Amino acid sequence: MIIIMQAHATQAQLALVLARIEALGFRHHISKGSERTIVGVIGDERPVDPEVFEVLEGVERVVRVLHSYKLASRDFHPEDRVIELANGAKLGGEEILVMAGPCAVETRDQLEAAAAAVAAAGVRVLRGGAFKPRTSPYSFQGLGEKALVMLREVADEHGMAVVTEVITPEDVPAVADHADMLQIGARNMQNYKLLSAVGEAGRPVLLKRGLGSTLEELLQAAEYVLAGGNENVALCERGIRTFETATRFTLDINAVPVLKHMTSLPVMIDPSHAVGRADFVTPVARAGIAAGADGLLVEVHPNPAEALSDGAQSLDGPAFARMMEDVRRVAEAIGRRAA
Repeated sequence: MIIIMQAHATQAQLALVLARIEALGFRHHISKGSERTIVGVIGDERPVDPEVFEVLEGVERVVRVLHSYKLASRDFHPEDRVIELANGAKLGGEEILVMAGPCAVETRDQLEAAAAAVAAAGVRVLRGGAFKPRTSPYSFQGLGEKALVMLREVADEHGMAVVTEVITPEDVPAVADHADMLQIGARNMQNYKLLSAVGEAGRPVLLKRGLGSTLEELLQAAEYVLAGGNENVALCERGIRTFETATRFTLDINAVPVLKHMTSLPVMIDPSHAVGRADFVTPVARAGIAAGADGLLVEVHPNPAEALSDGAQSLDGPAFARMMEDVRRVAEAIGRRAA
């Protein structure tokens, strides 16, 4: 249930609405738009008659939200959301934000070379894995906290923000100390304890779609973070598992416009993990931008042939620079710009 306040409702009237919500045993979530304040009633409000709130002064109308993802829905927050990172980079709105860097942090030299290459191409957000959940227990698992320190230091040298994955609730504080955005990987999309932990961490969250998850399930996962008090959540389509074997996964390009219809949260794509081959990354990146994606998450390595993780899908510096040129042209064609 959402309560839409009148355009000129006073703070006192809003306070009375919030008090009534709490008196009935519910929590509330406030969204202030350019013209209206909308209050979400959090909890199982189905037995409650909307008239309980409609009679209060300052209330314009009450709408029952039938979606299971109330806070993530456009009913609750009609305007597109924009996430601003610590260095001023914005995800959402007119600008398309590119996040790039190595799949895994391997050495200081490797990270510095990758960061220099993506920064030279105009990238303002450095991605890199510190903790790497791998399908095989024998694969490189990342450098852990040592990599977090390197990410922070190298990003600061280039004036970049950091996005990196967190894989357990216990790691959230350490990752939040070093990163500007916390990534939830596809295999952890429904790790509800982790979702709740990042919801309370106070850092923007990049939530990847699970390998076999529906879009509604993705939004329900986002709801856990939003319900924890964190409104800065972005969604990432990174390919789902289908019958096709020509690529690593199948990028669901439909997900971009459909999610933009269902939710006001920013939507990104990860072409690197979707295709699993460097030569397909740029065409899929172009398609994602044309479909309306707000950002890209791209893997870049100074020497992909020697990468300890996902080298086959990583672009080197020159290939990434060419991809950025293509992305900017597509963005300009649809009335946006890429950064």
